[in-house]
Amino acid sequence: MSRTARSAKPRIPLRLRLRRNRGRLLRRLVIAFLLLVVALCTAAVVAYRLTGIPDPHPETVTQSTVFVDDKGSYLGRRGPVDRQEVPLSQVPRYVQDAVIAAENRTFRTDDGVSPRALARAVLASLTGGERQGGSTITQQYVKNALLSPEQSLSRKAREALIAIKLDRTRTKDEILAGYLNTVYFGRGSAGIEAAARNYFGVDTRELTVSQGAALAGIVNIPSYYEKAGSDPKVTATLRARWEWVLDAMAASGSITAKQRAEAAFPAFRFYPPGATEGQRQYMIDVAAQEAADQLGITEDQLARGGYTVHTTFDLALQDATTEAVKDIKSGKGITLHTAVVAIVPGDGAVRLLYGGSDYARQPFNDAVGGAVEAGTALDPFAKAPLGAPLTALPKTAAPTPLKLASAYATVAADGVYAAPYTVTKITRDGRPVYTAHPDTRRALDEKDAYMVNAMMSKMYVGALPAVPTAQRAPETAFTAGAGGGITRRTVWSTRLDPQLALTTALFADRPGKRKNTTAPAQLPNDPPPTQSAEQTTAQIWRLATTGTG
Repeated sequence: MSRTARSAKPRIPLRLRLRRNRGRLLRRLVIAFLLLVVALCTAAVVAYRLTGIPDPHPETVTQSTVFVDDKGSYLGRRGPVDRQEVPLSQVPRYVQDAVIAAENRTFRTDDGVSPRALARAVLASLTGGERQGGSTITQQYVKNALLSPEQSLSRKAREALIAIKLDRTRTKDEILAGYLNTVYFGRGSAGIEAAARNYFGVDTRELTVSQGAALAGIVNIPSYYEKAGSDPKVTATLRARWEWVLDAMAASGSITAKQRAEAAFPAFRFYPPGATEGQRQYMIDVAAQEAADQLGITEDQLARGGYTVHTTFDLALQDATTEAVKDIKSGKGITLHTAVVAIVPGDGAVRLLYGGSDYARQPFNDAVGGAVEAGTALDPFAKAPLGAPLTALPKTAAPTPLKLASAYATVAADGVYAAPYTVTKITRDGRPVYTAHPDTRRALDEKDAYMVNAMMSKMYVGALPAVPTAQRAPETAFTAGAGGGITRRTVWSTRLDPQLALTTALFADRPGKRKNTTAPAQLPNDPPPTQSAEQTTAQIWRLATTGTG
């Protein structure tokens, strides 16, 4: 056939060719789609099998050590992260349900991921849109504790794979416990236990339904809601979210209609904390050193160990003392120091340890380390035959307030010396790891202790305030110090009875001739320092013994 004949052959239109080959094309498309599906499924299975569950980040497993007073009230903490792990059994069920209602209502039944939320996140990543939330509790735990905070499609895919694997290899309770112990609640609180303390001053197991619902609402935007209770706008916004959480709990049957009706919006601890928070660091310093010594570890190991240190301190008395000493006026060009110590005679428990007015400015603890000129404060012991560890006391020109208060407590205990201590018990994961036992010995004969007590009473010239004798035995009051008249250098004011020995020490210093040095100074004489010390001691004594200022 010639070239001309071939070129004259009519061409079949494309539409007709497609129609004739429609079946073949459809088969090819179906095969291609199935191959793609198989490839994607194979890739997903391979990725799933190759994806391991990483270990939690070090900062999410590091725990702080918490200090509480003799009644269990929160004093403060030590550690790089404010977090203490608690088992899920210590989290009330209604608190668990509140978090689930606020963050992931299908948590108990889902597979660890939310397909809709995942699709939104993928779409946002591809189109450059805003970051999408709505992750499940499992995904949030993976993101917060196991992965980096990087926002990318590959990280989101890995998060989903790990979440699915976690959901299949761990129980829901295990996942929820991990989440509650790592999620951030604001106010520096990592985990539910720190949040319960910082927002409400209680342990997790003591949270009420209302408090649990409030914490659940805070998780959504913790940096904003942390000001609840001090910022009216924030408080009102959180209250609306709190109502929403409670309504969801009631609808799901997590709480009864009666519980919902009786729920009242909780009161929050003020944020940021007040000035007395810093002053408590003097107490924590002493207790932390003692706790570390008793456990045979370093203070850094203690801070990261997740311990609860139960102290001997009376926080209410400590805070009241902080307010009381503010009335003592300083002089021009000098720095006035006040140290206050209260010890239980015959036991050694330190109830009060006021070491300075401003820990940030002066971390040195005057009550424990301050050498205060004794003067006549040691006169009652001059002729008494003292046993260890008070043997060298009469020759100590400048004892620390804690050491001299211990000697006065020995007199109050009829001559039985008790080594001062500040830690009663240390627990970890709810189990005790240390329990204190008073260390006592006789350092003064009972008759000699009586004579020293009588000498102290004889040397006191002030008038004792009335204290109900039905509540306590009559106390001994004693004021002494170094210098006299307008040259007063130190003042010691003490009150004691068989239940408590309380000592206040006043002394002053001024800038030294060399830079960053100080030199002893005379106490200001207006008002007279003896009067200031006695009045302050009397006020603190009334607070300690009768609860009235």
